[in-house]
Amino acid sequence: MLAVSKDKGLTSIANICNCFDLKRDAFYKYRNRYKQRHIFKNQIIEIVKKRRKSLPREGVRKLMKSLKKDFDKEKLKVGRDTLFNVLREHQMLTLRKKYSCRTTNSYHRFYKYNNIIKNIEVNRPNQVWVSDITYIRTVKGFCYLALITDMHSRKIVGYDLSDSLELKGCIRALNKAIYQAKNIDGLIHHSDRGIQYCSNVYTQILKRKKINISMTEENHCYENAMAERVNGILKDEFYLDQTFTNVAHAKRATKNAINLYNEIRLHLSLDFKTPNMVYKLSA
Repeated sequence: MLAVSKDKGLTSIANICNCFDLKRDAFYKYRNRYKQRHIFKNQIIEIVKKRRKSLPREGVRKLMKSLKKDFDKEKLKVGRDTLFNVLREHQMLTLRKKYSCRTTNSYHRFYKYNNIIKNIEVNRPNQVWVSDITYIRTVKGFCYLALITDMHSRKIVGYDLSDSLELKGCIRALNKAIYQAKNIDGLIHHSDRGIQYCSNVYTQILKRKKINISMTEENHCYENAMAERVNGILKDEFYLDQTFTNVAHAKRATKNAINLYNEIRLHLSLDFKTPNMVYKLSA
């Protein structure tokens, strides 16, 4: 916007308006619109910044839903395109990263179970749990996050972070999930064919609890797509893709990320509800 000084010797507003064949009131109207637009954008940015303190990488569509009450409270009429343009102008759009690290060893002697959830209709919590392992970086190397997610509500019902790919982490995650569940009648546990999930120790726990066992077919990792998606969300949106100083630091960040994921983050697939809301309503 043109800034006009009142110091002596500089061109007056009237002269500038005459040069562009404009009226002075048109200039002042433009200046007022510019100021109002600037205030409007700043209000949006401040509201988004508060939300981003807890969900730093929440996308535009979810921000539109989660911040509707905040915008209405401030009497701001904000459409999706407006929000997108304001965030882009201030370089606040989220970026996605791709990761690649092998955490699955399916070449082992243990029995591999069939995929029994291929054509199943999931319509309640504790009907199907999907399990997977992902890596978290630390300065001294990798640690590994074992996750168990309820397929209906997308809630992470059990997890464990350890500095080893050994079986113990997966067992701790499974025991946590079983402990918090009220009713697991007819439950199916679905995973890849990794040695941890096929091991006798792990499968015996499932059998003792009368939990049905399902696994992906060979070279069909997309059959565990939901578990993979949860891994990506935790890294993309909750900064678990960074390198932590040590395992303790990674554990604190993981606990916080999973709490926010379960309790605060809205899911498109859940009609913009949180996993906890869907899990509690349906359980």
